Amino acid sequence: MKALFFDIDGTIWDRHNHIPESTREAIAKARANGNKAFICSGRTRGYIRSEDLLGIGFDGIVSGCGTMIEMHGETVFSEDIPSELAVSTVETVRRYGFRPILEGKEYLYMEESEFGHDPYGQKLFRELKDRRKPIDELWGKWTMSKLSCATDGCETEECFKILSKHYDMIVHNSAVVEMVPHGYNKGTGLKHACDLLGIDVSDSVAFGDSVNDLDMFKAAGFAVAMGNGSDDAKNASDYVTASLHEDGISKALSYLNII
Repeated sequence: MKALFFDIDGTIWDRHNHIPESTREAIAKARANGNKAFICSGRTRGYIRSEDLLGIGFDGIVSGCGTMIEMHGETVFSEDIPSELAVSTVETVRRYGFRPILEGKEYLYMEESEFGHDPYGQKLFRELKDRRKPIDELWGKWTMSKLSCATDGCETEECFKILSKHYDMIVHNSAVVEMVPHGYNKGTGLKHACDLLGIDVSDSVAFGDSVNDLDMFKAAGFAVAMGNGSDDAKNASDYVTASLHEDGISKALSYLNII
């Protein structure tokens, strides 16, 4: 039995949230053959709500870069950022001009005044609906496990230095950073899930496409990068499959004799 861990964005679905039929069928076949399939995402659970995505069928979800783990619909592990640290973090990033999105297991907190003009922000508002809450109106009352920030046009180095006491920084590019509490990443989540399953981590396979999948790749017994993935992901993988829209998941599972 293998434990299979799938990133969402760029791996299971594209930027329009389209999931190839071959991906659905391949994951179903893998599970029917006795393997376990998990979502393993940097998204917190508050942003993993798509019925289309969850309808694929998964044995569990590792969310928020390992800060929460579910198995068969039950939460088996969850960790939040202490309130005092959360407040000081938001104060700090805003002092440097960052626009924060606070990510929790129930809600994402973001301000329309900071993201209403932003195409990605508008996409979040549409998709989250009542799962989006304001930051300022609920000041200090957030429940969050990690945060992401828009850093376009900002001086990041000094802010990162201050917050590096508490967070690991996943810098996607000059405009986006994820801040994850020390001790958590997709790799720790993968290992924790394997422990809970009683599966040796050497029997795990990770599927991803970007820089925030690198910890998962390091932890897994075998790492598969999508053909549409970043060079960092491809260079860190054991195998580069076809792109998402060229049946990449199905081809990789076939290559590994899982289906």
